Amino acid sequence: MKKRKVCVVTTSRADYGLLCWLMKEIRNDAALTLQIVAAGMHLSSEFGSTFKTIEADGFTIDKKIEMMISSDSEEAAVKSIGIGLISFADALNDLRPDMLVLLGDRYELMSAAIAALMYKIPIVHIHGGETSQGALDESIRHAITKMASLHFPATETYRNRIIQMGENPEFIFNYGAPGLDNIYKKKLMYRHELQKHLDFDLSGKVAIVTYHPVTLENDTAGRQICYILKAIKQSGIKAIFTQANADVYGRIINEKIREFCAVNPDIARYYDTLGQIPYLSCLRNLDLMIGNSSSGLIEAPSFRLPVVNIGDRQKGRIKAENVIDVGYSLREILEGIERACSIEFREKIKTMKNPYSRYRDGNVSYRIKEKIRSVRLDNSLLKKKFNDMDL
Repeated sequence: MKKRKVCVVTTSRADYGLLCWLMKEIRNDAALTLQIVAAGMHLSSEFGSTFKTIEADGFTIDKKIEMMISSDSEEAAVKSIGIGLISFADALNDLRPDMLVLLGDRYELMSAAIAALMYKIPIVHIHGGETSQGALDESIRHAITKMASLHFPATETYRNRIIQMGENPEFIFNYGAPGLDNIYKKKLMYRHELQKHLDFDLSGKVAIVTYHPVTLENDTAGRQICYILKAIKQSGIKAIFTQANADVYGRIINEKIREFCAVNPDIARYYDTLGQIPYLSCLRNLDLMIGNSSSGLIEAPSFRLPVVNIGDRQKGRIKAENVIDVGYSLREILEGIERACSIEFREKIKTMKNPYSRYRDGNVSYRIKEKIRSVRLDNSLLKKKFNDMDL
């Protein structure tokens, strides 16, 4: 029996953390052959050369695609997509996978999706159907959905949205968010262990802070991160900062954070990359999250961690009770931090459930793998019929 070749594309530390258990499930299935393409931020020393993490976890990377241009401009992002398209054309021509797995909405994935479409390789898309109205990711995510053949949204609302986009309900499966498997399967640190690992005093109230550019706005990133830094200073909390991603204006944010941490070493520490276990251990042990990362909506609810969600980047996504939406002003951020640190708010979210965790058993990746393994690879995947709704 011919083994089915499944190629997984990962472009950053963030999506690798969500894909790693699916990659293990594929690798360990005798009927499947795992192929891995690492691209984008993984290959950048500026972002920690995180392809080494993939290799350290025992995976073999079949293709490494250098496509990042070291610039914060829109022109650089467009050119990166072009470089990526040429490179993915070569990579997929060599690998010839039976299916291509893409997660999320990074612009680098457009290159992979277009190449797969032209090679008639069915695309498996994870985390489709979501909205993020403050970011270009919104359009990219929906574009990939329309190019994909097999869909694994993280909630029933998102599944229905993909159906609304004309996709066949028979190929749309809601098993929850695969990244949550890490919470069930990895041994996380206690607070004293985390303090030693980070080499940073975690006494008092400590936040994990991740802030990404709002890519549908122009030249706002510098001002917005300055308000966040002022709020942290004025609130009297400490902060563990993780790096903004390689979006337009991301480097401005990282530069401001580095300067703040250098001036305030007793209350703030900056990390290029934490790694999966330290990051999840921060969610487990720290007192709140501040920023606009999707992690605040997807992983943080499982730890009942209060999240101060700033601005429009995650606007439109399903949010649990742990999320406090605030605007960009200093006053709003300070009020959000105060509420997140309050005993009353902690009590309120003590018994909440994570809307992205459907089965709460750590087997989302296994279910996705089983569907990838069993679905028929015939013309029905590629010759898609538009599913008209009765309006």
